[in-house]
Amino acid sequence: MAASRSSSLSMPVGVVVRRLPGVTRWAKWSWKAVALLPGAGPADWSELRREGDAVEYHAATLPLVLWRTDTEAYLHALGARVPTVAVVMRPTTDPQRPLDVFRVTASPYEAQDYQDSGEEIVELVPMTAGLRAWVQDFCDRHHEHEPFVKRRRGPRMEMREEDGKGDSRVRQISDVYRAPRPKERLQ
Repeated sequence: MAASRSSSLSMPVGVVVRRLPGVTRWAKWSWKAVALLPGAGPADWSELRREGDAVEYHAATLPLVLWRTDTEAYLHALGARVPTVAVVMRPTTDPQRPLDVFRVTASPYEAQDYQDSGEEIVELVPMTAGLRAWVQDFCDRHHEHEPFVKRRRGPRMEMREEDGKGDSRVRQISDVYRAPRPKERLQ
């Protein structure tokens, strides 16, 4: 772990992925990130548990990085009914490693960015009590509340020039917003 006043703090987090039989004929298997292992060692799709067709793997261990500039997002995640960490994965063609688990984040804003792209699979996994306390402690030490400041308009300019405003194809000065007629169009 890094020093208390650094710009970031990192912890290795293992990601547990569950494989279940698919419910349609087009998908043989269903994959879902189901748990986190804070402080886990390295892993590469190590089988953890098997119950019939259901298998859980320790798919990867990735750093969960907290940044001082993102504390508002972490507080938003902690304030949810169930605080979560987003696990971001991509499908692969390798049958031994069907998903590339490449990112874990405590920021719901960053998770939304990955969801918007549509290229990745984003699973929200509940934070463990220890992980929640770790994120809360980081936010308590680094969050700086920014008060809302309403933007004010500048003074009106009464005698300003509006040169060049409107459609340049309209030759009349009186109504620069009027649409040009076909005979007025420039060739």
